[in-house]
Amino acid sequence: MAHNPSFALVGTLTGPAKRDAVKALFEKLNQDLKTNSLQSQERDAALEELKIYGRDPSFADPIFTKEGIETLTKFAFDSPSETTSRNALRVLCNALFLKAETRQIFVDLGCELKACTKLKSESPEDEFLASRLLLLTTYGTTVDLPKLIDNHDLAASIIQNLSRHAKRLAGGPNANATAADPMPAMALAETLKLVFNVTNFAKSHLASFDGALSHIAAILLDHPPAPASSPLDPPFNLLINPLLNLDLSRPSAQAALYPTTAPSRVTDRLIQLLDLAMKIYTDDQLDQNVSPLLCALSNLYKNAPSPNNNASDSEKSTDDNDVGASIRSQLLPTDEDRKLVLGKTETLPSRLLRNWTNALAPQFRNAVGNLYFDLSGGDAGKFVENVGYGYASGFLFDKGIAMPEEVVRKAGEGSSTAEGPSRPINPITGQFLDEEKFPELPNMTDEEKEREAERLFVLFERLRSTGVVNVENPVAQAYREGRIQELPDDASDSDDLD
Repeated sequence: MAHNPSFALVGTLTGPAKRDAVKALFEKLNQDLKTNSLQSQERDAALEELKIYGRDPSFADPIFTKEGIETLTKFAFDSPSETTSRNALRVLCNALFLKAETRQIFVDLGCELKACTKLKSESPEDEFLASRLLLLTTYGTTVDLPKLIDNHDLAASIIQNLSRHAKRLAGGPNANATAADPMPAMALAETLKLVFNVTNFAKSHLASFDGALSHIAAILLDHPPAPASSPLDPPFNLLINPLLNLDLSRPSAQAALYPTTAPSRVTDRLIQLLDLAMKIYTDDQLDQNVSPLLCALSNLYKNAPSPNNNASDSEKSTDDNDVGASIRSQLLPTDEDRKLVLGKTETLPSRLLRNWTNALAPQFRNAVGNLYFDLSGGDAGKFVENVGYGYASGFLFDKGIAMPEEVVRKAGEGSSTAEGPSRPINPITGQFLDEEKFPELPNMTDEEKEREAERLFVLFERLRSTGVVNVENPVAQAYREGRIQELPDDASDSDDLD
């Protein structure tokens, strides 16, 4: 005797019985499309049962066929009932998420256009569902994003939704979504994901999203903090991502990210998040969680407005409106850092430098190097002064950037740091020379000194052969200048040699 689905609890069937139940539900819904025979409660119950069965694609085949997707889209976009529409949208979201082939079916049916219309709704739930559907169509389909932007208000609707979130959060912490109503936060997260993907795949239309930046900045500043154990949880990580794609040099971007009244407010907020993140995330979390933040800071630094060129030098150095100077003051090693070898203190710059060679976070360490190179204006000399030759040399070699000869010489003579006072520093470690402490070692014999000189000569020649440095071998120079004399074969430790 065949199993009757009506005798089972809703959504609990498995195997072939589940497939039969799903097929029966679609027969009921398709009949309803023709005759409007179902009561609204019956229609919604059928869609709810499909949603439950659709969470696991096994034995739920009818949901993922062209016919199944088409039926669901009719209820999702053509039903006069908001409840019915949202129930169908949820089933579609699950289907497009679980089965990649259904995304192209959705696009072939032209339903991305209807999703754009649904995105104009002021309901956070509609925003969430429509954004998720559109987001999923950006993966592996022929969706025409420029067409959606130009003809179906995709960018305008996204900006309007971000504006609504910014206004909600401007009311203070009480305006944020609570555990009882998580939908606004979920909708914001999905909208931000959609912004990133659309700007990533429709680069010719970046200007259409200029208006989003002011709302992104406002949300970044006004949103309550994420848990201390995960400071870059949504929406903060999602707010950072669009800063990697959008053109920050455009006038509207400059006004949004560097407002005249407080031009460093956004970058200060990002550096605050970076400081929190560097204290919390483990080595294997840095690549995914923190690397985008470093890249965003680099982008913001490179696009920061120049200080007033008509101001005097003294005014420029103390000008609170100099965003670049503000970023450098917080991220470059300080005088306090230079009392030790760079990377040995617990400041934010030291924590960044310590991860420069982190083998467990290759993307992050590359982002650190690029950030500091940007903070040095792309100048190899300033780069070495800022972070020390030990950190800089490998980065410059990897990038194929020649080390200027005067860099090592200037640093060896005791140059000032790029942002600090004139005080001699060790060019390799970045430490102030007068702060260096050396262990007391026993005096070397003349033969030991000669062997050490030969060893240093060979090591320096190997370094020169890599192309990292292009200066005269200091040991050879010392021989030429008579500061090192070769021991005669019959010399003894007691011989008095200069």
